[in-house]
Amino acid sequence: MAGVKDYANRHVAENRAELERLVREMLRMIGEDPDREGLLDTPARVVRMFEEIYAGYSVDPGDVLGVTFDEQHEELVIVKDIVYYSQCEHHLAPFFGKVHIGYLPSGKIVGLSKLARLVEAVTRKLQVQERITSQIADILEERLHPHGVMVVVEGEHLCMCARGVKKPGSKTVTSAIRGEFRESAALRDEFLQLIRM
Repeated sequence: MAGVKDYANRHVAENRAELERLVREMLRMIGEDPDREGLLDTPARVVRMFEEIYAGYSVDPGDVLGVTFDEQHEELVIVKDIVYYSQCEHHLAPFFGKVHIGYLPSGKIVGLSKLARLVEAVTRKLQVQERITSQIADILEERLHPHGVMVVVEGEHLCMCARGVKKPGSKTVTSAIRGEFRESAALRDEFLQLIRM
């Protein structure tokens, strides 16, 4: 099963010439000379970047989980510090951070690298952090039917750090809590303690 990094955004590829023309026009409209040496190849570079950073549009996030394995392990599984990069849908500005995923299997587990692939599939498109957090939890719940899922996402948003209120270093933290994590404060505490280690 290929990961998101193995995909290019096919919509971008299909519209390459038009996108390059639009990037060139945007450069002109902000007061630049798209014919100067440093900008001659910029439209093509931007379109290649779009293929990569918007690769999530070319894959179903649930499908990247691939095969699940029958395993009678019903203890907490955590993959933490999964680095992600995304684009704010409000300003088209980057945001990035870490995702921490915990789940309590109920007879099915998934390859650990698949959790990182899931994060890539959800984040490589125009997004908001709140939706990323919920989507990861919902997909895990739908595909694995675990006893519980908890997802914590940390993010630093350039739309807040480099423009507007200009507060660099500020971080946003969001969480999604499903199943037994919602019911058990002790389980939530265990997860939070382990991701801080």
